[in-house]
Amino acid sequence: MDRITPRKTRIGLVAGGLGAYWPQFPELLPRLRASARRVAGRLSGMDCEVVDAGFVSDAEEGAAAAEKLRVADCDLIIGFLTTYLTSSMLVPIARRSGSPVLLINLQPTEAMDHETFDTGAWLAYCGACPLPEMANAFRRAGVEFRSVSGYLEDERAWAKIGRWMSAAGVRAALRHGRHGLLGHLYPGMMDVSTDPTLVSAQLGGHVEILEIDDLRVRVEKVTDAETKARMALAREVFTVDDSVVEEDFAWGAKVSVALDRLVEDFSLDSLAYYHRGLDGELHERVGAGFILGASLLTARGIPAAGEYELRNSLAMLIMDRIGAGGSFTELQALNFHDNVVEMGHDGPAHLAISARKPLLRGLGVYHGKRGWGVSVEFDVKHGPVTLLGLGQLRDGTFRLVASEGEVVPGPLLKIGNTTSRVDFGCDPGEWTDAWSATGVDHHWALGTGHRAAELAAVADLLGLELTVVRV
Repeated sequence: MDRITPRKTRIGLVAGGLGAYWPQFPELLPRLRASARRVAGRLSGMDCEVVDAGFVSDAEEGAAAAEKLRVADCDLIIGFLTTYLTSSMLVPIARRSGSPVLLINLQPTEAMDHETFDTGAWLAYCGACPLPEMANAFRRAGVEFRSVSGYLEDERAWAKIGRWMSAAGVRAALRHGRHGLLGHLYPGMMDVSTDPTLVSAQLGGHVEILEIDDLRVRVEKVTDAETKARMALAREVFTVDDSVVEEDFAWGAKVSVALDRLVEDFSLDSLAYYHRGLDGELHERVGAGFILGASLLTARGIPAAGEYELRNSLAMLIMDRIGAGGSFTELQALNFHDNVVEMGHDGPAHLAISARKPLLRGLGVYHGKRGWGVSVEFDVKHGPVTLLGLGQLRDGTFRLVASEGEVVPGPLLKIGNTTSRVDFGCDPGEWTDAWSATGVDHHWALGTGHRAAELAAVADLLGLELTVVRV
């Protein structure tokens, strides 16, 4: 399976210094321009599109750069403070572009050679000098301030810059995204209800409301040859358990082909779905046939979540775009003997976080739902993981809720679910109470790695509160 190719993150770059220095210290500007080229080169090597607005020396040149970057519609603008420069040179860039701005202060080396340096040499190291000025001016101008300080080859600093760029990619995915919402609410689940207008208002993008018939008509057009080809693909991706009924397998494959067409026809970047149906009629069968196709879509970078969980499909999208996977998850049980929280879910799973080749298992019944068919089962890779939920407050405001833990070995349920045993380093009951008290709904995305620092950058660029549960 080929992953989708998301739109490249567009990074605006402007470097600058105070033009009054150039006639005073003739060797300074060439040195600063060389540093700017080094920064541009490193950014270009980070799988992004760089819009370089050049080197500015005064407020007039800053205004020209602001217009270039405004037109470029960047996902993040990086302002490189090569030496002292006035806030009047950068505030217009931040104000006019509408894009989030990151200021970087990367001096040439780790430290000055005090014995040999004169004023001109020192000025190449004083990018830190204007940072407080920028912070004050940005705040007073209504612009959020964020910065990274270090030196040109400081990998710690570049890791932080990379996190901001990754967060900008997430912001872009949401801002430009098209999110499918197919079917109807799972009856009784008051926590999963989401106003699509609030998604567009707070995160950007568009929510496309879809009917079960939008999928049904596409299922009916899938040929036998296409169904067999999808079954062959599934056999490569999954271990097919003996419990799988061939007819159910074929139906899941047929729905999978149709789901691909639905996603393509509506240009979807994510999908949340649910349909109850009745007495084995066609719509119920379509609703029961999602799991194979939804898991394959999720693995390709188009997260799909069941139970009409729009906010969870968005949380899965965030985790996928930062490279963490992101699988549909809820609480299963607490193990007070081993001090772990058992969690997972039936339905679509992100195959990238599986410890081994996932299993396709046949189910005679989907617990709590109408339907039957095939489901995906695997245990999550052992090691560090992060949970991410997109909660919602009483006033409708979204918030990110995260927690870091570690998946540890031990017995797992074999019921056609993605399952894991997560150790949060505390009593599982204490963690569960703290997690639930955040206002997160009962589904979230589980991804690999400890990602709280990356999610802090994401929350900052999205303008959302981030709550990290640590007990």
